[in-house]
Amino acid sequence: MEYGEILQDIRKDNYLTQEDVAKILKISRSTYKDYEVINRVIPLKYLIILCNYFKVSLDYVLGLTKNQNYSFIKNNNFDNDLFKIRFKEFRKNIKLSQKDLAIFLNTSHSMISDYENGKKIISTSFLYALCKNYHISADYLLGRIDKPKYLE
Repeated sequence: MEYGEILQDIRKDNYLTQEDVAKILKISRSTYKDYEVINRVIPLKYLIILCNYFKVSLDYVLGLTKNQNYSFIKNNNFDNDLFKIRFKEFRKNIKLSQKDLAIFLNTSHSMISDYENGKKIISTSFLYALCKNYHISADYLLGRIDKPKYLE
């Protein structure tokens, strides 16, 4: 299932309208609707706000696990300092150069360097591609949890 469908299911399970969720995010209803139907990729900051609001894991919303939440989320936000360490460690563990990872993500070598140096925040689509392909937890990479690191 795509994250848009999962967001829609979570919203409906909580008896909220698209307008209600848009107000939570402080965006227009049409913008939120575009996230649900995946006409636009939802920015990571909004995805984290929704995960916190609905008390679900980022891994669940991205369709990486059926586990809706983790018993212990140590950080409700994006920890950029921890992310840059974990992202670089992850890249080295899978034995990819920055250039090779850039090719996989269809981005520039400098963008990968910027992620590893904490200069830029990873996009939702890049995060999803990494996590889906390598079975690593998005919540782990972003510093929200310490375990599990890898998903089944």
